Amino acid sequence: MSMMVLLLCMGVLIAAAGLGAVVWAARGGPRWVHGVAKATSVAAELAASATKMSRRGGGNGNGNNAD
Repeated sequence: MSMMVLLLCMGVLIAAAGLGAVVWAARGGPRWVHGVAKATSVAAELAASATKMSRRGGGNGNGNNAD
């Protein structure tokens, strides 16, 4: 169980760092911060689309579930 808690804490710290990078980049931070912010935004969009696909029951995007 402690390994799972450690992994969860690491995930929360990474997400918080990504959020901080997005805020800092919006305020005009250094170039590397803009890269981290872009990676964070892309990861968030991928997670959102994966969640949306799982709610719809998967599929290939056009409504046909041909496997």
